[in-house]
Amino acid sequence: MSLKEKYQNEVVSELKTRLNYKNNHQVPRLTKVVLNMGVGTRHDKADLEQAALEMGQITGQRPVITKARKSIANFKLREGNAIGCKVTLRGQRMWDFLDRLINIALPRVRDFRGIPSTAFDGRGSYSLGIVDQTIFPEIDLDKVKRTQGMNITIVTTAGTDAEALELLTLIGMPFKKAESNTGSDETAAA
Repeated sequence: MSLKEKYQNEVVSELKTRLNYKNNHQVPRLTKVVLNMGVGTRHDKADLEQAALEMGQITGQRPVITKARKSIANFKLREGNAIGCKVTLRGQRMWDFLDRLINIALPRVRDFRGIPSTAFDGRGSYSLGIVDQTIFPEIDLDKVKRTQGMNITIVTTAGTDAEALELLTLIGMPFKKAESNTGSDETAAA
């Protein structure tokens, strides 16, 4: 079963009962996933092209080259310089990417114990930073010249962070488990 089918068949009804909604249209849903890869100011044109190529392989969609909006002398940045790339995924590509992220890429992270559940923005969107792009199986490790991180933002229609957390948890995002502090309570009482 694909992630989209899981959402439609299981998650909607579960969220409807948990959050006491009367209508299926009130249930929060995913609207888009935005990937952003900043290469920086001190790079070759080949580094930016390589980053854009790798992001295209990961997402299946050609990225847009982002440029600096204004000049900042301390960073040796001039207005209009190419500094990164981004992709906005919607529809079936969004669901396919999330399926690969949750089930294949995140478990490949070394010493992976889950992603933090505190990275919500207050309006139901979740942001995740990935340090190394080679966790995605689409990347050929022999052709990687430098490791590059990326930001992934998952935008939902949820009104609060709690609703968005419920939605992403039911979809299958591997959030960190809350740790109990029983050891610290014993030392504080002594």
